[in-house]
Amino acid sequence: MTTSVERVEITDLLWRRDEHGVAQPVRRSQVAQRLRASGQHRAARIVERMPAADDVLDPQQVDAMAVTVHCELQRLSEELQFGRRVAHLLRPEVARLRDRAPGPVRVVDVGCGLGFVVRSLAHEQALGPDVELVGVDLNGALVAEATRLAGMERLECRFVHGDAVAPGTAVDDGARTVVISSGLLHHLPSQQLVDFFHAQADLGVAGFAHWDIAPCLWSTVGAWVFHRARMREPVSRHDGVLSARRAHPAVTLLAAAHAGAPGYESAVLEGTRWHPRALDVLRPVVGRRA
Repeated sequence: MTTSVERVEITDLLWRRDEHGVAQPVRRSQVAQRLRASGQHRAARIVERMPAADDVLDPQQVDAMAVTVHCELQRLSEELQFGRRVAHLLRPEVARLRDRAPGPVRVVDVGCGLGFVVRSLAHEQALGPDVELVGVDLNGALVAEATRLAGMERLECRFVHGDAVAPGTAVDDGARTVVISSGLLHHLPSQQLVDFFHAQADLGVAGFAHWDIAPCLWSTVGAWVFHRARMREPVSRHDGVLSARRAHPAVTLLAAAHAGAPGYESAVLEGTRWHPRALDVLRPVVGRRA
């Protein structure tokens, strides 16, 4: 009896780091073999066309491709009015933290990519004064590009290379920090979701709001149509549709939040399934420290 191998996105396989966070060579043949093992033959062909020397993928080309993919993702965020929606949800929480005690409030975006959400909040000054906006990502190339864009746009925000939920990386005062993310949760296997929420609870953050795809027929079909029509990078087309298929249902997210952060009041804010709006394809799991 053979055991099926879980399907993965191409971008999940293109960067490797050791236990110290040092980048390691990635072999093109190994990535292609992993994809073929899960039946992803088209994805394997995409990887086999990537530049490599002695079977090692060119890291500069891989980083450039990552920036391109995230530029295309930004287009999707713009069309879903995502910056406005994040601001609308965060304003009451930021106001509550301001009323509790004087001092700045910090919003930390985990897996920020090119920092579209952080830059949007900064550009619109959507959360008012005394709010520090920080984007954090494990991909140094994306952090560098996000920093460049914020500087060019003269925005009051900053970006950090590292793990946002590791102590000392971006959360200094958890009691005045809200942690957010977009499109991150489906990259985590179900068993890692609990650890993700637990790490935030350990930091004592005031609250969290993590947006991800609502898995259903509408989101899968919509992802396929949008990515075929609007995306040009083959990796974007492949990974975007697979993201919708890998997304966790609300019951899984809520169970993980309750198990990992039991001291928080958690909920999944889903739209209606019978009359779905395009904007509701991304919905948040939210938590507030009780």
